[in-house]
This record gives sequence, structure tokens and C-alpha cells, in this order.
Amino acid sequence: MQKIFTAHESDTLFAGKTTIGVQTLFLGERIDIKVLEKGDRLAVLPLVVTAGEQGCAVIFRYGAVVLFNLTPEETDGFLTNLKPSVIEPFEKPETEADQIQLSPADASRVKDGIILLSEFTVERLQIVADVLAKSVVLSHYEASISDFFDRIEPLAADLQYQGRGKRQDRELLRHIGGTLLIQHKMVGLVAFGEKPETLWERPELERLYLRMEDEYEISERNLALQRKLELISRTAETVLDLLQRNSSQRVEWYIVILIVVEILLTLYELFFRG
Repeated sequence: MQKIFTAHESDTLFAGKTTIGVQTLFLGERIDIKVLEKGDRLAVLPLVVTAGEQGCAVIFRYGAVVLFNLTPEETDGFLTNLKPSVIEPFEKPETEADQIQLSPADASRVKDGIILLSEFTVERLQIVADVLAKSVVLSHYEASISDFFDRIEPLAADLQYQGRGKRQDRELLRHIGGTLLIQHKMVGLVAFGEKPETLWERPELERLYLRMEDEYEISERNLALQRKLELISRTAETVLDLLQRNSSQRVEWYIVILIVVEILLTLYELFFRG
């Protein structure tokens, strides 16, 4: 069972604040949380640890971290300590900033860009963190896909105007590999479309999750991203197939030419040197 903050404990954690800042970062491809799980943890699945003087952090294996009520100095210190555990860190991590307000009478929703909660409990923070982490991951890959489209557009133009591709097989394979890696991470690691583990123990918090997911358009953005990935993959595969066919045809012509040369040499031997 996961620990739940009582009203007194939440006051201690956030120093009696009714409004706190939240920063979400997508730091790298993975975060090794094995060592972190042995420290001062508040909950697992996802991992929640204390951070700063009166704050906490939710850490996800797929590379995202959500910081609650940390000052800029505390954020820098926490990220410095976390850095050795980040696998394949991004040069410029994707970040998003939000606010949470304690509002018992008007909770479990987002109003005017502020997340309203009835209590500061571990479970509620985990659910908020789950949605915010997925949002920042989507933002990262949405930007990556835009770059993919810029690179894939010339390939599609070659098909339209010349009926063939000009790019090398290796470059096309990188495009296909890149889209497959993104799809693998989104489905296998981030698990878009799946509800957080917390809801298995606290199903009464599902309304908060659904409202958060709707506010940040997680399902819609994920679907749009999947469609773009499929389009990029199909385009690259089509061009690669054409290149391979052209290469096969060239080999066939080489064989025909060699046969013709062999026949000509044989005829020369028969009629001119026989």
C-alpha cells in the first residue's frame, strides 16, 4: 500500500501552501531509478521522493521527472544529483510549467490553466504527474516529428515529380528506424492509452485523471502523432522499395549484358577465327 499524506503531513511537505508550482522535464531516453528506489521514497509506481526543503519529485523510468514546490536553486540541485541516473540525456530537455491550487470545494479539474486538487496526497500527485509527464513527452516527440517531416518531404517530392527516389538506402533506413523507436517508446515504455497504476488502488480518483487527460488532450495528441509516424514510415518504406527495385533491375541488365557479350565472343570465335 502506498503512503497517503494526511492534512497535517501535506502542510509539512508544502509548508502550508495552498498554491504550488510544478515543473515537468523530459530529461533523456531512460532514467535508472534502482538506486533512487533505495532512498527516501514516499511511494512507488511511479516513484515519489522528497526533494528540496518542502517539495517532492515524481520520477518515471522513461526519462521524465515532475517537480512539486521546488525553488529554482532546489531544482538545479535535484537535477544535478539525478544526472548520473539519466541514460542518453537530451541536449535541450523539453520542459513545461504548471500550478496546483488546493481547492476542496472546486477540485479534480483544471481551471484557467491551474490544476485544482481537494488534497495534497501522494496518489493525487502521482496522477497529476502521470498526465504532465505524458504531455511533456508528447511535446518532445511532436517537435521531433516536425523535423522528420522536413526531412521526409524531399523524398515524397522525388516520387511525385520524378517517379523515383534519390536518397541513399542508409538514410531511409534511419528514417524508418527513428519512427519505430518512437513508436516503441510510446507504446512500450510511456504506455499512452493506459491508466496509471494508482487507479487500481484508488479508483475514486479516476475522475481527476480523466479530466486532466482531457485538459491536456493526451489521447488526441497521441493519436495525431501515431498517424504522422505511420505516414513517415510508409513514405520511407515506399522510396526504399523503389530504390531496391531499381537496384535489382540494374543487376538484371548487367547479367543480360554479360550474356550478350559472351554470345558475341563465341560468335567471333566461330566465324572470324574458326
